[in-house]
Amino acid sequence: MKITFLGATKTVTGSNFLVDAAGKKFLVDCGMWQGRKELEEENFQDFEFNPLDIDFMLLTHAHIDHSGRIPKLYNEGFKNKIYAHKATCDLCALMLPDSGHIQEMENEWKNRKRIRKGQEPREPLYTAEQAARCLEIFEPVNYDEIIEITPEICVRFNDAGHMLGSSVIELWVTENGKQTKTVFTGDLGNNDIPLLSEPTMIEDADYLIMESTYGSRKHMKNEEKAEMFLDIVSETLDRQGTVVIPSFAVGRTQEILYEINKLKETKNDEEFLRKYETLMKAPVYVDSPLAISATEVFKENMNLFDEETQADMQKGDNPLEFPGLKFTVTADESKLLNADPTPSIIISASGMCEVGRIKHHLKHNLWNSNSTILFVGYQAPGTLGYSIVNGADRVKIFGEEIAVNARIEYLEGYSGHADQEGLMNFIYSFIKKPKQVFLVHGEEESQNVLKEKIEQEAELPVVIADFGETYELNDEVKLIGKIEKKLPVTKRTEVLKRLEKLKEEMLDMEIAVKEDMNNRDLRDEDVFRINEKIKDLEK
Repeated sequence: MKITFLGATKTVTGSNFLVDAAGKKFLVDCGMWQGRKELEEENFQDFEFNPLDIDFMLLTHAHIDHSGRIPKLYNEGFKNKIYAHKATCDLCALMLPDSGHIQEMENEWKNRKRIRKGQEPREPLYTAEQAARCLEIFEPVNYDEIIEITPEICVRFNDAGHMLGSSVIELWVTENGKQTKTVFTGDLGNNDIPLLSEPTMIEDADYLIMESTYGSRKHMKNEEKAEMFLDIVSETLDRQGTVVIPSFAVGRTQEILYEINKLKETKNDEEFLRKYETLMKAPVYVDSPLAISATEVFKENMNLFDEETQADMQKGDNPLEFPGLKFTVTADESKLLNADPTPSIIISASGMCEVGRIKHHLKHNLWNSNSTILFVGYQAPGTLGYSIVNGADRVKIFGEEIAVNARIEYLEGYSGHADQEGLMNFIYSFIKKPKQVFLVHGEEESQNVLKEKIEQEAELPVVIADFGETYELNDEVKLIGKIEKKLPVTKRTEVLKRLEKLKEEMLDMEIAVKEDMNNRDLRDEDVFRINEKIKDLEK
C-alpha cells in the first residue's frame, strides 16, 4: 500500500491523500486550500493525479478544507462513489453549493480587478449548480458498520466528535495474503464540545495518519469558557455595544447557541444572574443562511448528540432554541442589523472572516470601541481573522482600511479540535500500537512539539508529512518518491510579494475612497475615518 500526501501538510488546509492499494486508487478527502491568496490559487491548479483514475473516495467530514474541491474533481471526470456519514452527506448538500455561490461572487469581484490590470477574466473554480450536481455520487453510511468496498478493502466510520457526521476512518487492506490496518483521524473533536459525543478511541492500527492542529496547546476547561463568554458578552452589552462572533456556519454556531441556552445552569449567585439576564434580554442573531439551514440538519440528526443533550431533549428542552434568538435570511435583513443601534449579539460566517456577511459586520463594528469581536475558532495564517486576533491596528475590508478599536477576544476553548492532551489520549488509547504515525493538518510549530511528545512519551516513530511525499507501507515504512512542487509562500519571496500586495491595496484604496466620497449618504463619522486614513498614508 502506498499513500501520497497532497494536502494539509505543514498547514491546516487542503486535506487530500491519495492511496494506492489492492489494485485500487482512492482518495481520503479532497479539501479546498484556504488562507493566503497564494494558497487559494492552488485550488485552480491541476490535481497531482488523473481524476478518471480514482476508483472511490472516503470523506472524513463536511468542512470545506476537507470537501471543498469535490465539485472540481467531479467536473474533471470523477464519477465514482464518495463514502461519507449520512450527516456529512446532508451537510455537504448545503455547504458545497454555498461554496459554489461564494466562488461565483468572489470571482466576479476578482475579475473586475483583473480587467483593470489588463488581465483576462477567468471562470470560477465551480458554480453552485456544478456543486449541486456532484451530490449524486455521495453514498451515505452509518457509524460502526464495516463496509466492504472490494473483497480486499473494507472501511469503518467512527464518530470523531469534531462536527456533526465527522469520522475517524478505519481502513483494512489485504495484499498478498496479508492484512494491514490504517487509521485516518480526519479532525478529532475536543472532548467537551457541547452537543457532540467524545471522539471514538481506536484500539489497534498498523499506521496512523493524525491531525495536529493544536499539537502544542491546551484548551481551557468548559466551566471557565462558559463564564468568560458570559463576562465578555455582558460587559459589551452594558457598554451599549454589539458582540460580533465570526463563527463557522456548521458546528461552532450550533454549539454557541447550545452554550447560551445552558449558561443558566452553571451558577446561581446574584452577579451571575444579573449578567445572564443582560444576555437573555439582548437579541441574538444568526446571520448566515448556511448556518440557518445547517441548524435544521442538526435538528434532524439529534440521535448523534451526546447523552446529556438527548436527555434534555426528551424533557422538551431544544438545545438550539431559546427566547431572543432570531434568524436573518435575506441580505436586506442582514444590512438592517448594522443600522440598528440596539445592543445585540451577531453570529455570522465565515469563521476566519474571509467571505460572507461577517465582513460587513466587521466593517461596521471594528472601529467602534464599544463593540467586541469574539473569536471562537482556529484562525489560519493569512486570513483576515488571523490578522485581527494577532493585534493588527488596521485591516482592509472591501478595499477600505478599518481601524481596529473594538475589544478583541479569543476563546480557544470553543475549538472543535482536540488539544494536545486530547491528541495524546487518542495515541494512548491504542492497545496494539501503530508502527508509524504520520502528522498532518497542523502548522509546523504545533507538529514539531507534538512529534517530540509522541516520540518521548508514547515511544512511537513519527513522520511530519511533506507535500507530495509518497510512502510505501509494508513491513517497514519507506519514502519512495516526492512530487517536486513548492507550496507558497517562501521566506525569500515574502518581501516582493508584500510589495506587490501593497501596490494593489493602494489602487483598491484609491478607487474605494473615490466611490465613498461620491456617496451622498456618507455619514460624518465615515468622512472622518477616510480623512484619518489619508493622513496615515501621508505619514
